[in-house]
Amino acid sequence: MDASAGAGNDELVAPAVFDVLGDFAARGLIHDSTHREELARRLAAGPVTAYCGFDPTADSLHAGNLIGILALRRLQLAGHRPVALAGGATGMIGDPGGRSEERNLLDDEVLGANLAAITAQLRRLLDFEAAANPAVLVDNASWTRDIRLLAFLRDVGKHVTVNQMLAKESVRARVESTSGISFTEFSYMLLQAHDYLWLHEHEGCELQIGGSDQWGNITAGVDLVRRRTGHQVHGLTWPLLTRADGVKFGKSTGDNLWLDPRRTSPYAFYQHWIQVADADVARFLLQLTLLDVGEVDSVMAAHQAAPARRIAQGRLAFEVTALVHGRSDALAAEAAARLVFGTAVADIPAAAYATLEAELPTTTVSRARLEAGIDVAALVAEIGLTTSLAEARRSLSQHGIYVNGVRPGGDHPTLTATDLQLDRWILLRRGRRHHHLVRVDPGEGTEGPPGMIDGPSRKLLTEGMTSSRSGLTSKTAAHRGNDEQPVGVDIEDGRW
Repeated sequence: MDASAGAGNDELVAPAVFDVLGDFAARGLIHDSTHREELARRLAAGPVTAYCGFDPTADSLHAGNLIGILALRRLQLAGHRPVALAGGATGMIGDPGGRSEERNLLDDEVLGANLAAITAQLRRLLDFEAAANPAVLVDNASWTRDIRLLAFLRDVGKHVTVNQMLAKESVRARVESTSGISFTEFSYMLLQAHDYLWLHEHEGCELQIGGSDQWGNITAGVDLVRRRTGHQVHGLTWPLLTRADGVKFGKSTGDNLWLDPRRTSPYAFYQHWIQVADADVARFLLQLTLLDVGEVDSVMAAHQAAPARRIAQGRLAFEVTALVHGRSDALAAEAAARLVFGTAVADIPAAAYATLEAELPTTTVSRARLEAGIDVAALVAEIGLTTSLAEARRSLSQHGIYVNGVRPGGDHPTLTATDLQLDRWILLRRGRRHHHLVRVDPGEGTEGPPGMIDGPSRKLLTEGMTSSRSGLTSKTAAHRGNDEQPVGVDIEDGRW
């Protein structure tokens, strides 16, 4: 079952006879499930309405949410009906799972803004226009906000025991901790169980899916539906998305790989995936892309034949970035990475240079100055690629300075307008990891004082770059590490 990046492809919807549960198993997406054989039979019998919840505790979803969104998309492509639940009610409380202390409660204004932001992200990744099985987006605040306390305790609390709630590992850990757990967070399981009941009664939901840390909440909902309606419904969880060191992705743990481009740029997002370890790449291709399992096997076979080329990481980075940000941004990020880490700059589109303007230190010079000729050593020192003119000259003599990926020739090389790429940009590099973009203002405005860094790059520098005298060196940018060879590129031919 293959699909292009993004939603809105009615012709991709397959009949519900596709073995979606077998596909989940092949991708390593089953951690626990209720009555596995019964669930398999129900999925094979015809379209099933399934839901997954996303709490708006921040103004963006993160990489850890991708498994859930794409699990809904896989079900949709197999002919089932996905329901994405934005937790306007549960987001006010927060699930205690995965946390060692109480969450800060959000006010209505912040919660509303967060809800609007994640709703837009969900709409990008699910198909709400499919003719046969369009995705549905609901907000649990719409059925929760007006519930009276006594009615909730009678209709929901009556059917869930404290023993069952304490059996949840995350709750038990919080109870035993020094900080404890408030009744507010303790009640989260009841609210999620009630969501399942409401969705079953009003939307016909028969399957709730989520990460393995949601198993206790999901089974509480399954049990509540059975007790209140007598109907058999199902639950399924997958292993949490973790990094190579075992830490899960998520905003709660400080691993902020956001889906919002204002928080994590498409280029930085792409660079994260291009640098994943070989031990993780097959799992991420299976779980975070819509590639067929057979195609993932083919990609991994090609990767294993030439591991140094990191073919699998390149495919992963492109596919995930295209899903989240769109194909054009993925192509720009891919080309920008080739520009920075490769050797050739031919056929690099303008979008790649525009991407790098927000990622690299950037200096604007006037066309008149460039046409008159600029001494390379003087400019390198001026913009901070070296700490002095003497060091710049020494680096040139030692062949450590590159102009558009090529070592300049001659004893005193100069830059002219002929060095401009696409009549606007020149990429300077010192060594393997120190880059600086020089551009000509298309409006022919006056250039700033020597070494002036443009606005977007100045912001980046103040947030993540440090100065060594006048030298500017990235310490935290995702696309650069230590002085070793950048991960994800074959420098010899610029191939990923």
